Amino acid sequence: MEFKVNSKELEKLLTKIIPAVPTRTPMSILENFLFEIKDGFLTIIATDLEISMKSSINIIADQDISIVVPAKLTHEVIRSLGDTTVNFIISENKKINLKTDNGEYLISYQNSEDYPEIPTFPTEEDDIKEVLINGSDLKNAFDITSFAMSKEEMRPAMMGTLLEFEEEGLRFVATDGHRLANLIKHTIKPEIEILEKYVIPEKAISVLQKILDEKEVKVYMSNTHISFKLNDIELITRLIGQKYPEYRSVIPLENEFELKVKTKELLSAIKRMMLFSTTSSTRRVKFSISENSLEISAEDVDMGNFGKEKIACTYDGTPIEIGFNSQYVNDVLSHLVAEEEIIFKLHSANKAVIIVPSVKSDKQNLMMLIMPVRLNN
Repeated sequence: MEFKVNSKELEKLLTKIIPAVPTRTPMSILENFLFEIKDGFLTIIATDLEISMKSSINIIADQDISIVVPAKLTHEVIRSLGDTTVNFIISENKKINLKTDNGEYLISYQNSEDYPEIPTFPTEEDDIKEVLINGSDLKNAFDITSFAMSKEEMRPAMMGTLLEFEEEGLRFVATDGHRLANLIKHTIKPEIEILEKYVIPEKAISVLQKILDEKEVKVYMSNTHISFKLNDIELITRLIGQKYPEYRSVIPLENEFELKVKTKELLSAIKRMMLFSTTSSTRRVKFSISENSLEISAEDVDMGNFGKEKIACTYDGTPIEIGFNSQYVNDVLSHLVAEEEIIFKLHSANKAVIIVPSVKSDKQNLMMLIMPVRLNN
Protein backbone atom coordinates (compact mmCIF):
# COMPACT_ATOMS: atom_id res chain seq x y z
CA MET A 1 0.00 0.00 0.00
CA GLU A 2 1.06 3.64 -0.31
CA PHE A 3 0.16 7.15 0.73
CA LYS A 4 1.45 10.69 0.19
CA VAL A 5 2.07 13.43 2.72
CA ASN A 6 3.67 16.87 2.85
CA SER A 7 7.06 16.65 4.54
CA LYS A 8 6.63 19.87 6.55
CA GLU A 9 3.27 18.79 7.95
CA LEU A 10 4.65 15.39 8.87
CA GLU A 11 7.79 16.92 10.41
CA LYS A 12 5.66 19.18 12.61
CA LEU A 13 3.71 16.18 13.86
CA LEU A 14 6.77 13.98 14.46
CA THR A 15 8.57 16.78 16.31
CA LYS A 16 5.68 17.04 18.76
CA ILE A 17 5.47 13.28 19.29
CA ILE A 18 9.15 12.32 19.56
CA PRO A 19 9.64 13.55 23.19
CA ALA A 20 7.71 10.43 24.27
CA VAL A 21 10.28 8.14 22.60
CA PRO A 22 12.79 6.97 25.24
CA THR A 23 16.48 7.55 24.50
CA ARG A 24 17.53 4.43 26.40
CA THR A 25 15.28 1.49 27.14
CA PRO A 26 15.59 -2.29 27.52
CA MET A 27 12.47 -2.56 25.31
CA SER A 28 13.75 -1.74 21.85
CA ILE A 29 10.20 -1.66 20.45
CA LEU A 30 9.69 1.63 22.32
CA GLU A 31 12.37 3.33 20.19
CA ASN A 32 9.85 3.35 17.34
CA PHE A 33 6.79 5.23 16.20
CA LEU A 34 3.56 3.33 15.75
CA PHE A 35 1.98 4.31 12.42
CA GLU A 36 -1.73 3.51 12.22
CA ILE A 37 -3.56 4.25 8.98
CA LYS A 38 -7.33 4.02 9.20
CA ASP A 39 -10.21 5.73 7.42
CA GLY A 40 -7.97 8.26 5.69
CA PHE A 41 -6.04 9.29 8.80
CA LEU A 42 -2.43 8.59 9.72
CA THR A 43 -2.17 8.43 13.52
CA ILE A 44 1.35 8.40 14.94
CA ILE A 45 1.93 7.18 18.49
CA ALA A 46 4.99 7.16 20.76
CA THR A 47 5.41 5.98 24.35
CA ASP A 48 8.00 5.24 27.02
CA LEU A 49 5.33 3.44 29.11
CA GLU A 50 5.14 6.43 31.47
CA ILE A 51 3.76 8.90 28.97
CA SER A 52 2.19 8.35 25.56
CA MET A 53 1.68 10.87 22.78
CA LYS A 54 -0.34 10.63 19.62
CA SER A 55 -1.42 12.89 16.80
CA SER A 56 -3.16 12.44 13.46
CA ILE A 57 -2.94 13.84 9.96
CA ASN A 58 -5.33 13.47 7.05
CA ILE A 59 -3.95 11.45 4.12
CA ILE A 60 -5.13 9.62 1.03
CA ALA A 61 -4.46 5.90 1.43
CA ASP A 62 -5.75 2.88 -0.43
CA GLN A 63 -6.02 0.62 2.64
CA ASP A 64 -5.63 0.47 6.43
CA ILE A 65 -2.40 -0.73 8.03
CA SER A 66 -0.52 -0.64 11.35
CA ILE A 67 3.30 -0.77 11.44
CA VAL A 68 6.22 0.20 13.68
CA VAL A 69 8.95 2.44 12.22
CA PRO A 70 12.28 3.64 13.72
CA ALA A 71 11.52 6.98 15.38
CA LYS A 72 14.84 8.80 15.25
CA LEU A 73 15.72 7.79 11.67
CA THR A 74 12.26 8.59 10.32
CA HIS A 75 12.19 11.96 12.08
CA GLU A 76 15.66 12.93 10.87
CA VAL A 77 14.96 11.91 7.27
CA ILE A 78 11.68 13.81 7.09
CA ARG A 79 13.20 16.87 8.78
CA SER A 80 16.05 16.98 6.27
CA LEU A 81 13.83 16.99 3.17
CA GLY A 82 12.64 20.58 3.23
CA ASP A 83 9.17 21.31 1.87
CA THR A 84 8.17 18.55 -0.53
CA THR A 85 5.72 15.70 -1.10
CA VAL A 86 6.80 12.31 0.24
CA ASN A 87 5.34 9.13 -1.17
CA PHE A 88 5.39 6.24 1.33
CA ILE A 89 5.33 2.85 -0.38
CA ILE A 90 4.90 0.04 2.17
CA SER A 91 5.81 -3.40 0.88
CA GLU A 92 5.23 -6.82 2.41
CA ASN A 93 8.98 -7.47 2.81
CA LYS A 94 9.15 -5.16 5.88
CA LYS A 95 10.48 -2.18 3.90
CA ILE A 96 9.13 1.34 3.42
CA ASN A 97 10.24 3.18 0.30
CA LEU A 98 10.13 6.96 0.76
CA LYS A 99 10.17 8.72 -2.59
CA THR A 100 10.44 12.42 -3.39
CA ASP A 101 11.06 14.25 -6.65
CA ASN A 102 14.80 14.11 -6.00
CA GLY A 103 15.46 11.07 -3.84
CA GLU A 104 14.53 7.63 -2.61
CA TYR A 105 15.07 6.21 0.89
CA LEU A 106 14.50 2.69 2.20
CA ILE A 107 13.55 2.17 5.87
CA SER A 108 12.80 -1.13 7.58
CA TYR A 109 9.63 -1.54 9.64
CA GLN A 110 8.21 -4.08 12.09
CA ASN A 111 4.77 -5.50 12.67
CA SER A 112 2.73 -3.71 15.34
CA GLU A 113 1.69 -6.74 17.42
CA ASP A 114 4.48 -6.25 19.98
CA TYR A 115 3.90 -2.52 20.45
CA PRO A 116 2.44 -1.79 23.92
CA GLU A 117 -1.23 -0.96 24.29
CA ILE A 118 -1.89 2.75 24.66
CA PRO A 119 -4.47 3.70 27.33
CA THR A 120 -7.55 5.55 26.15
CA PHE A 121 -10.15 7.58 27.99
CA PRO A 122 -13.77 6.54 27.37
CA THR A 123 -15.30 9.81 28.62
CA GLU A 124 -18.74 8.29 29.08
CA GLU A 125 -17.57 6.20 32.06
CA ASP A 126 -18.51 7.41 35.55
CA ASP A 127 -14.99 7.60 36.99
CA ILE A 128 -13.65 9.86 34.22
CA LYS A 129 -13.53 13.58 35.04
CA GLU A 130 -13.37 16.12 32.21
CA VAL A 131 -12.29 19.77 32.48
CA LEU A 132 -11.41 22.53 30.02
CA ILE A 133 -8.33 24.64 30.87
CA ASN A 134 -6.68 27.50 29.04
CA GLY A 135 -3.31 26.25 27.79
CA SER A 136 -1.46 29.45 28.70
CA ASP A 137 -2.72 29.29 32.30
CA LEU A 138 -1.68 25.65 32.57
CA LYS A 139 1.76 26.26 31.08
CA ASN A 140 2.33 29.26 33.34
CA ALA A 141 1.46 27.22 36.43
CA PHE A 142 3.85 24.42 35.46
CA ASP A 143 6.60 26.94 34.59
CA ILE A 144 6.34 28.56 38.02
CA THR A 145 6.14 25.42 40.17
CA SER A 146 7.82 22.47 38.44
CA PHE A 147 11.37 23.40 39.47
CA ALA A 148 10.63 22.30 43.04
CA MET A 149 9.83 18.66 42.17
CA SER A 150 12.07 16.08 43.80
CA LYS A 151 14.59 14.08 41.77
CA GLU A 152 15.05 11.43 44.47
CA GLU A 153 13.54 8.09 43.44
CA MET A 154 13.14 7.16 47.10
CA ARG A 155 10.33 9.76 47.23
CA PRO A 156 8.23 8.87 44.18
CA ALA A 157 5.19 10.98 45.12
CA MET A 158 7.38 14.09 45.28
CA MET A 159 8.77 13.39 41.79
CA GLY A 160 5.62 14.96 40.39
CA THR A 161 3.36 17.98 40.72
CA LEU A 162 0.13 17.82 42.70
CA LEU A 163 -3.04 19.15 41.08
CA GLU A 164 -5.71 19.81 43.67
CA PHE A 165 -9.17 21.09 42.73
CA GLU A 166 -10.53 23.52 45.33
CA GLU A 167 -13.29 26.12 45.63
CA GLU A 168 -10.72 28.89 45.11
CA GLY A 169 -9.45 27.35 41.89
CA LEU A 170 -6.85 24.80 40.81
CA ARG A 171 -3.85 24.40 43.13
CA PHE A 172 -0.40 23.31 41.89
CA VAL A 173 2.11 22.05 44.47
CA ALA A 174 5.68 20.83 44.00
CA THR A 175 8.26 20.11 46.69
CA ASP A 176 11.48 18.19 47.27
CA GLY A 177 11.47 18.64 51.05
CA HIS A 178 13.90 21.58 50.88
CA ARG A 179 11.75 24.04 48.94
CA LEU A 180 8.10 24.20 48.04
CA ALA A 181 6.09 25.97 45.34
CA ASN A 182 2.38 26.45 46.03
CA LEU A 183 0.19 28.19 43.43
CA ILE A 184 -3.58 28.58 43.18
CA LYS A 185 -4.91 29.66 39.79
CA HIS A 186 -8.20 31.45 40.50
CA THR A 187 -8.81 31.62 36.75
CA ILE A 188 -9.18 27.82 36.60
CA LYS A 189 -12.41 26.76 38.31
CA PRO A 190 -13.56 23.52 36.71
CA GLU A 191 -16.96 22.25 37.76
CA ILE A 192 -15.87 18.96 39.29
CA GLU A 193 -15.75 17.69 42.85
CA ILE A 194 -13.47 19.79 44.99
CA LEU A 195 -10.50 18.21 46.75
CA GLU A 196 -9.90 15.87 43.82
CA LYS A 197 -6.12 15.25 43.72
CA TYR A 198 -3.84 14.07 40.93
CA VAL A 199 -0.03 13.75 40.95
CA ILE A 200 1.47 14.19 37.48
CA PRO A 201 5.00 12.86 36.87
CA GLU A 202 7.85 15.17 35.89
CA LYS A 203 8.31 13.75 32.39
CA ALA A 204 4.74 14.61 31.39
CA ILE A 205 5.03 18.13 32.78
CA SER A 206 8.32 18.70 30.97
CA VAL A 207 6.73 17.75 27.65
CA LEU A 208 3.59 19.80 28.32
CA GLN A 209 5.69 22.90 28.98
CA LYS A 210 7.02 22.59 25.43
CA ILE A 211 3.74 22.01 23.60
CA LEU A 212 1.13 24.04 25.50
CA ASP A 213 0.02 27.33 23.95
CA GLU A 214 -2.90 29.75 24.34
CA LYS A 215 -5.45 27.24 23.02
CA GLU A 216 -7.90 25.45 25.30
CA VAL A 217 -6.88 22.02 26.59
CA LYS A 218 -9.31 19.22 27.35
CA VAL A 219 -8.13 17.31 30.39
CA TYR A 220 -9.50 13.84 31.16
CA MET A 221 -8.75 12.25 34.54
CA SER A 222 -9.24 8.71 35.81
CA ASN A 223 -7.97 7.06 38.96
CA THR A 224 -4.79 5.95 37.19
CA HIS A 225 -4.23 8.20 34.14
CA ILE A 226 -4.61 11.77 32.96
CA SER A 227 -4.97 12.92 29.35
CA PHE A 228 -4.27 16.34 27.85
CA LYS A 229 -5.89 16.95 24.46
CA LEU A 230 -4.69 19.92 22.45
CA ASN A 231 -5.98 20.70 18.97
CA ASP A 232 -3.81 18.22 17.13
CA ILE A 233 -2.10 16.20 19.84
CA GLU A 234 -2.92 14.09 22.88
CA LEU A 235 -0.61 13.33 25.79
CA ILE A 236 -1.56 10.51 28.16
CA THR A 237 0.39 9.76 31.32
CA ARG A 238 0.12 7.45 34.25
CA LEU A 239 -0.53 9.26 37.52
CA ILE A 240 1.86 8.74 40.42
CA GLY A 241 -0.02 6.32 42.66
CA GLN A 242 1.61 7.17 45.99
CA LYS A 243 -0.11 9.63 48.32
CA TYR A 244 1.30 13.13 48.13
CA PRO A 245 2.86 14.33 51.42
CA GLU A 246 0.87 16.60 53.71
CA TYR A 247 2.53 19.77 52.48
CA ARG A 248 0.31 22.07 54.53
CA SER A 249 1.87 20.76 57.74
CA VAL A 250 5.27 22.27 56.86
CA ILE A 251 3.91 25.75 56.11
CA PRO A 252 4.55 27.81 59.28
CA LEU A 253 1.77 29.95 60.68
CA GLU A 254 3.77 32.13 63.07
CA ASN A 255 6.16 33.89 60.65
CA GLU A 256 5.49 37.40 61.87
CA PHE A 257 8.62 39.23 60.59
CA GLU A 258 8.53 40.60 57.05
CA LEU A 259 11.50 41.45 54.84
CA LYS A 260 10.60 43.30 51.63
CA VAL A 261 13.21 43.45 48.87
CA LYS A 262 13.52 44.06 45.12
CA THR A 263 13.43 40.68 43.38
CA LYS A 264 15.95 41.29 40.59
CA GLU A 265 18.38 43.07 42.92
CA LEU A 266 18.38 40.14 45.35
CA LEU A 267 18.62 37.57 42.56
CA SER A 268 21.63 39.34 41.07
CA ALA A 269 23.39 39.37 44.45
CA ILE A 270 22.58 35.68 45.06
CA LYS A 271 24.13 34.73 41.71
CA ARG A 272 27.37 36.46 42.75
CA MET A 273 27.33 34.82 46.18
CA MET A 274 26.95 31.43 44.50
CA LEU A 275 30.48 31.91 43.15
CA PHE A 276 31.73 31.82 46.75
CA SER A 277 29.65 28.86 47.96
CA THR A 278 30.67 26.14 45.53
CA THR A 279 32.61 23.79 47.82
CA SER A 280 30.13 23.45 50.69
CA SER A 281 27.63 20.60 50.40
CA THR A 282 24.84 23.02 51.35
CA ARG A 283 26.17 25.83 49.09
CA ARG A 284 25.42 28.07 52.06
CA VAL A 285 24.65 31.76 51.83
CA LYS A 286 24.00 33.82 54.97
CA PHE A 287 21.34 36.51 55.34
CA SER A 288 22.09 38.98 58.13
CA ILE A 289 18.87 40.94 58.62
CA SER A 290 18.32 43.93 60.86
CA GLU A 291 16.21 47.10 60.66
CA ASN A 292 16.10 48.08 56.97
CA SER A 293 19.40 46.27 56.35
CA LEU A 294 20.07 43.02 54.51
CA GLU A 295 23.64 41.75 54.20
CA ILE A 296 24.22 38.64 52.10
CA SER A 297 27.49 36.75 52.41
CA ALA A 298 29.11 33.49 51.37
CA GLU A 299 32.46 31.93 52.17
CA ASP A 300 34.61 29.24 50.56
CA VAL A 301 36.53 28.13 53.64
CA ASP A 302 38.74 25.66 51.76
CA MET A 303 39.95 28.22 49.23
CA GLY A 304 39.83 31.26 51.50
CA ASN A 305 37.38 33.16 49.28
CA PHE A 306 34.64 35.40 50.65
CA GLY A 307 31.96 37.73 49.32
CA LYS A 308 29.32 39.96 50.84
CA GLU A 309 26.84 42.60 49.69
CA LYS A 310 24.32 44.92 51.27
CA ILE A 311 20.91 45.32 49.69
CA ALA A 312 18.24 47.94 50.29
CA CYS A 313 15.18 46.52 52.02
CA THR A 314 12.48 47.16 54.58
CA TYR A 315 12.24 44.93 57.66
CA ASP A 316 10.00 45.10 60.71
CA GLY A 317 11.29 42.30 62.93
CA THR A 318 14.05 41.46 65.39
CA PRO A 319 17.56 40.94 63.94
CA ILE A 320 18.10 37.47 62.44
CA GLU A 321 21.03 35.63 60.91
CA ILE A 322 19.77 32.77 58.75
CA GLY A 323 21.43 30.43 56.25
CA PHE A 324 20.08 29.06 52.97
CA ASN A 325 21.24 26.82 50.18
CA SER A 326 22.14 29.45 47.58
CA GLN A 327 20.99 27.25 44.70
CA TYR A 328 17.55 26.87 46.24
CA VAL A 329 17.24 30.63 46.76
CA ASN A 330 18.35 31.20 43.19
CA ASP A 331 15.73 28.73 41.90
CA VAL A 332 12.91 30.36 43.86
CA LEU A 333 13.86 33.92 42.89
CA SER A 334 14.26 32.94 39.24
CA HIS A 335 10.62 31.86 39.25
CA LEU A 336 9.50 35.06 40.98
CA VAL A 337 11.39 37.39 38.65
CA ALA A 338 8.12 38.70 37.16
CA GLU A 339 7.41 40.26 40.58
CA GLU A 340 9.04 43.63 41.21
CA GLU A 341 9.16 43.11 44.97
CA ILE A 342 8.84 40.06 47.20
CA ILE A 343 8.35 39.51 50.90
CA PHE A 344 10.27 37.02 53.06
CA LYS A 345 8.16 35.99 56.07
CA LEU A 346 10.45 34.80 58.88
CA HIS A 347 10.27 33.69 62.48
CA SER A 348 13.70 32.37 63.51
CA ALA A 349 16.93 30.95 62.08
CA ASN A 350 15.69 27.35 62.13
CA LYS A 351 12.12 27.80 60.86
CA ALA A 352 10.96 27.52 57.26
CA VAL A 353 10.73 30.84 55.42
CA ILE A 354 7.76 31.85 53.28
CA ILE A 355 8.30 33.99 50.18
CA VAL A 356 5.39 35.75 48.46
CA PRO A 357 4.91 38.58 45.96
CA SER A 358 4.45 41.94 47.67
CA VAL A 359 1.48 42.77 45.44
CA LYS A 360 -1.46 40.37 45.55
CA SER A 361 -3.05 39.22 42.30
CA ASP A 362 -6.73 38.59 41.59
CA LYS A 363 -5.80 35.83 39.14
CA GLN A 364 -3.54 33.73 41.34
CA ASN A 365 -2.11 33.22 44.81
CA LEU A 366 1.57 32.24 44.82
CA MET A 367 3.68 31.15 47.77
CA MET A 368 7.20 29.72 47.91
CA LEU A 369 8.88 28.12 50.90
CA ILE A 370 12.56 27.43 51.66
CA MET A 371 14.00 25.44 54.56
CA PRO A 372 17.03 27.11 56.18
CA VAL A 373 20.43 25.47 56.64
CA ARG A 374 22.52 25.56 59.80
CA LEU A 375 25.08 28.33 60.18
CA ASN A 376 28.47 27.52 61.69
CA ASN A 377 29.46 29.76 64.55
